[in-house]
Amino acid sequence: MSQNNRQSFEEVVEHIRAMLESMRYGSITLVVQDGKVIQLEKNEKVRIK
Repeated sequence: MSQNNRQSFEEVVEHIRAMLESMRYGSITLVVQDGKVIQLEKNEKVRIK
């Protein structure tokens, strides 16, 4: 893995980690184009009791 690809991969992982820490229920979708993650989508659910 090249230095540029490694840095990009680490950025994606950090974004995913931050998203996971800020949500309780939901999903995270990775959009991939040409083998690279180009977009992250967070769909959060709010449970009302």
